[in-house]
Amino acid sequence: MVKKIPIGPFHPILEEPEFFELHVDGEKVVKIDMTIGWSHRGIEILSEHKTWDQVPFLVERICGICSCSHPYAYVKAVEDLLQVEVPKRAQYLRAIVAELERLHSHLLWTGLAGHFIGYNTVFMWTWKYREPVLDILEATTGNRNHYAMMRIGGVRRDIPTGEYGNIRKMLDDLWEKNELLTGAIVDDPVIHARTKGVGILDKKHCRLYGALGPTARSGGYDVDARRDHPIDAYPELDFDVIVCQNGDVFDKAVVRQMENFESIKLIRQCLDKLEAMGPGTEEDLCLEIGEIPPGEGIGVYEAPRGEVLHYIRSNGKNMPMRHKVRAPSFNNILTNEHSVVGNTVADAGLITAAVDPCYSCTERVGRVDVDSGDRYMMSEGDLIRLSQEKTEQIRKELEGN
Repeated sequence: MVKKIPIGPFHPILEEPEFFELHVDGEKVVKIDMTIGWSHRGIEILSEHKTWDQVPFLVERICGICSCSHPYAYVKAVEDLLQVEVPKRAQYLRAIVAELERLHSHLLWTGLAGHFIGYNTVFMWTWKYREPVLDILEATTGNRNHYAMMRIGGVRRDIPTGEYGNIRKMLDDLWEKNELLTGAIVDDPVIHARTKGVGILDKKHCRLYGALGPTARSGGYDVDARRDHPIDAYPELDFDVIVCQNGDVFDKAVVRQMENFESIKLIRQCLDKLEAMGPGTEEDLCLEIGEIPPGEGIGVYEAPRGEVLHYIRSNGKNMPMRHKVRAPSFNNILTNEHSVVGNTVADAGLITAAVDPCYSCTERVGRVDVDSGDRYMMSEGDLIRLSQEKTEQIRKELEGN
């Protein structure tokens, strides 16, 4: 007899609200329904009310873990419209911050994965190793998560040369720790038992669902925007795209652990380039950008979770006319429809978390008449009005009780 088990919208394994309804036959999941729309912040419409230079600070808040990737894709979209190339020094600085973010994101995921399977030693080790990465980000940008480095035409600040040695020491220590951690994951029979053959997403279904990032590469789907859509300094930097074949939770962990080594290599190369350049000037950090002319542009970057895309359109005024964001989780979350089915209830939560989902950066609101199928566009004023009406309804209900 098939029964239904809810996960969410609020659940210990969910970092953000989302609702999964498992259809189970005994302990086996035979179907999964997903209901989105629990966290909508209206980032795109807010962006259309900000000046071009204010938008990077807004899109940093799309996701706390991708707070470099989103502004990176945004500024590349505007630079695509302008058809400009930023100074070399700025390109290396962008790559350093972006790869530091990838390190802290992957280590965060590995720690949470250990926690979700009840292996809290992995959780504590990994997050301990992650702290120096965040310390370096704070020392070089001023903040552990929202870095405010990206600017149309370049970067907002340089990394002090006195920090180069500290960055290199952190990278050397992390390389050693990541080798230890990777060995522990690859060799541990408990981790094997909980992750091997669990939540398989093969290459065929990676392509069907348009999976991105480590979710795709763990299943043999070789995609990486840093190589496939190279920007700034990446074409001249040497790195490998890590690809596994099994597509299970174990390979998702392996891909992320091995990518940590590649990020360390990339940062070291950028530091070598900066040291060879010597001290920089204001002109080395950012181009002088005037008014944004009418036109449109697309910016693509490989965020820790996969390819993030920003589209902007300008009508010649000082704010975007249209700003569209496609985060990688928008694709990856849908893969649960395939990878969860056939597994046990105990593994379902781990599988949904294995794609490293960011729910709030994917949520969209639409209005559809279920009887006629008609679709309606809602203005900012409509959303505010509905929110106010709902708030007033809740207030009256509470007062009535």
